Amino acid sequence: MKTFISIIVFLITATCFSQQLVYKPVNPNFGGDPFNYQMLLSSADSQNTFQDPALREDDQSELDAFQESLNRQLLDQISSQLLIEQFGDDVLTPGTSNFGTLELEVYESSDGLVINILDTSNGDQTQIVVPN
Repeated sequence: MKTFISIIVFLITATCFSQQLVYKPVNPNFGGDPFNYQMLLSSADSQNTFQDPALREDDQSELDAFQESLNRQLLDQISSQLLIEQFGDDVLTPGTSNFGTLELEVYESSDGLVINILDTSNGDQTQIVVPN
């Protein structure tokens, strides 16, 4: 009887297959798939409970908000007045003008008024589109 059971166990184990276990990391910092990076980052961001105190606007009192609004309005009026004194009433007429090392190109397009600003000293450029 013992021989019969040992033969059955031997036959069962002889027909079983096995494979090698291979560790594959998930984190791309440790050799994992780089496409997992965004998923891991969003998971970490969703679990983050810390807030940057500089980004909070709720702590601002009404007096501080009023002061900030007043400062913005005054600076806007000063800059508008300077532009009118410098260029006249037609500040943004289509064409090209130079202002120091800045070259301004203004033209109309289907998207609206386009202003290209080129700094001729280092080649930096910016494009501003004012919609219709």
